[in-house]
Amino acid sequence: MIRTAIPADIPVIHALIRELAEYEKAPQEARATQEQLREALFGERPAAFAHLAVDDATGQAVGFALWFLNFSTWRGVHGIHLEDLYVRPSARGGGHGRALLTELARICVERGYGRLEWSVLDWNRPAIGFYEALGARPQDGWTVYRLTDGALAALGSGH
Repeated sequence: MIRTAIPADIPVIHALIRELAEYEKAPQEARATQEQLREALFGERPAAFAHLAVDDATGQAVGFALWFLNFSTWRGVHGIHLEDLYVRPSARGGGHGRALLTELARICVERGYGRLEWSVLDWNRPAIGFYEALGARPQDGWTVYRLTDGALAALGSGH
């Protein structure tokens, strides 16, 4: 079962994010607090959204998708940027990841959004195979750039 996250889900979403960071070999980079997640997902002006995959038999959350809107200047419509998709290893192969992506694709179609996109680590062959089996294709010729920490502060302060 896939359902929209509610405020009471913040602890489990936080735990799943930590598990994802461990899986991606970067636990030190997952610094988001539960309070930050609560504000981003359920604050006065939510900037992100989440769905949970819940095991039908146990009722326990086994995965999540956290996403936000983007905008295509070329298409003139919004899209969804999937920031994180994670299913616990013990629940993989049960259709939870596909169900989460199906829900996001349904939202795109229902709302007239033009894209559903995300990034995947180039070493994550199981995820790449899964995504390609669904019909997703890599965007060759694009490289992701990021400003963080000191470089972001320096540029933002005009230095």
